[in-house]
Amino acid sequence: MKIDQALAESKKVLTTKRYEHVERVTETAINLAKRYNGDEYKVGLAAALHDYAKDMDPHILKSWIEAEVDLPKDLLHYHPELWHGPVGSKMANKLFLIQDQDILGAIRYHTTGHQLMSLVEKIVFLADYIEPGRNFPVVHLARELSEKDLDQACHYALENSIQFLISKKQSVYPDTFFAYNALTNKLSK
Repeated sequence: MKIDQALAESKKVLTTKRYEHVERVTETAINLAKRYNGDEYKVGLAAALHDYAKDMDPHILKSWIEAEVDLPKDLLHYHPELWHGPVGSKMANKLFLIQDQDILGAIRYHTTGHQLMSLVEKIVFLADYIEPGRNFPVVHLARELSEKDLDQACHYALENSIQFLISKKQSVYPDTFFAYNALTNKLSK
């Protein structure tokens, strides 16, 4: 599948606003891949499909989580906002026959991160966080960090995501803590 085909598939199922976000994430991700010697095709394809399931009814996402043996059932105990990544990864595999684990992982973990993030996963995670349409207080420093050090930028994004969720008295999915801890340990060496 080509990146423009993936964008066309996302456009079919997303609102205009969400699709424009996906376009910006795709462009940002490809630029980050160029900067950090990432695979531009994998990054672009994952970014183009990262929100494929985002606008779907939560009942549909829940049924996918319940039906797929390798999707963690504990997702159902967290905000439905987290469901679209793992389900979108499964949909990319089943509907578009994508089998590359880097691409599927980048879709799956673009919201939460996880302990052993690959280069492709980090790039898509960060691109989703810093794309030009985002406008919240800490995004500007995240963008600056993205130009200097991918791990520091991802760490900063994870740290601020955790702080934001805690400030809203929302639970934090364990993968996000694991990603934060892994990068904290890596950066402290």
